[in-house]
Amino acid sequence: EPDVTIVSGLRDTVVAEGDDVTFRCQVSHENARDVEWKLQDVALQNNEMNEISVEKGKIHTLTLRKVTEQDIGTVTFRVGPHTSTA
Repeated sequence: EPDVTIVSGLRDTVVAEGDDVTFRCQVSHENARDVEWKLQDVALQNNEMNEISVEKGKIHTLTLRKVTEQDIGTVTFRVGPHTSTA
């Protein structure tokens, strides 16, 4: 299995309280396994507040819905040994 790397990393984003914010990270291969999103070192699950999806097989997205002050912090995307933060 080829080593999946991060082609295009996360970007820092400023958003108003109550708005949605989306983070995108592009990887080198489709169907990447061992992928994880974190906010402030807490692993995120796909639910009504966090939408985690994959577009075109290589673009992993995380949308945080109706953010609050508690959502301020570092977002981390990890695939295998590679990470990107914003």
